[in-house]
Amino acid sequence: MLKEFKEFAVKGNMVDMAVGIIMGAAFGTIVKSLVADIFMPVVGYFSGGLDFTNTFITLGGEDFKTLKAAQDAGAATINVGVFINNCIAFIIVAWIMFLLVKGMNAAKKQAEEEEAAAPAEPPADVALLTEIRDLLKTAK
Repeated sequence: MLKEFKEFAVKGNMVDMAVGIIMGAAFGTIVKSLVADIFMPVVGYFSGGLDFTNTFITLGGEDFKTLKAAQDAGAATINVGVFINNCIAFIIVAWIMFLLVKGMNAAKKQAEEEEAAAPAEPPADVALLTEIRDLLKTAK
């Protein structure tokens, strides 16, 4: 049973999947920072400093100035602003991923076209026979 588990765990596609998950998590951290630290401040600047974070509904009827104050008081809240911010972040991430995949597909297509345009080298035996033929023609 241990041998079967070892064979399963070290299969190429299992290791590839693990690497993909780890890279995806690392990429997710970078994208999250890109959205939170680069794009959202720009969105806030162009929208006149609009920040939805403190847009919330308190279910108990109490009035709080900020979401943090409501959460610190233990009030039940519907965090509409946090949801809107996450939707905006999702749209930005989806757009970036679209552009990334589109660029990668264009680069892949260009590489395939260049590969197809380049003439294939003849096999070694054909090249040798061609060389012998050319030598025989010049020997006459």
